[in-house]
Amino acid sequence: MEKFLIRRSVCTTLRSMRHVRLSLAILATLCLTGLPPAASSARHSTAQAAAPAGVPAVASATQELKLVVAGDVPTPLTLSANDLAAMPRDHAEITEPDGTKSTYEGVSLQEILKKAGISVGRQMRGKALAGYVLASAKDGYQVVFSLGELDPHLGGTKILVADKRDGKALFEYQGPLRLVVPADKEGARSVRMLQELHVVMLRK
Repeated sequence: MEKFLIRRSVCTTLRSMRHVRLSLAILATLCLTGLPPAASSARHSTAQAAAPAGVPAVASATQELKLVVAGDVPTPLTLSANDLAAMPRDHAEITEPDGTKSTYEGVSLQEILKKAGISVGRQMRGKALAGYVLASAKDGYQVVFSLGELDPHLGGTKILVADKRDGKALFEYQGPLRLVVPADKEGARSVRMLQELHVVMLRK
């Protein structure tokens, strides 16, 4: 009986030692990796979720082209690439900062305002002359144009809402839409990454 108890005690001790060795082996593995299994899994999950941020910037031509015309207009608009392609097209040649000349193609700002219901000519009188267009870019840059300077019978300033440069879609840092003001000596009013045209009538 005594021998049986001794043998049983030895077996129990050996089993305990095996569990200890197994635990030590697991602990050593975790120390080498530096992270517990749960943390390692979380790390891979986070890396996968962050992967799109490392994707190279896409060309402007592949982005969705959308121009919103809102504010005090009879007909608010959301214009797509197809909408702009179907409107009367115009072009303007400007000299770039490096001295080269580029030809931009698109739709005149006046034509877009006309489509939104803004009247020109004889009706551009009185209260209408207290109106303006606020052009807003994706990055928050904003520029104002008065309706009087845009009217072909008054200021007649040519402004192009361009979607192409030298026959190609605009680069991402410019487009997919930008304003081009050929008569300006500097390009400060040629809003890049144009997103919205907001008409404001100061006198209702």
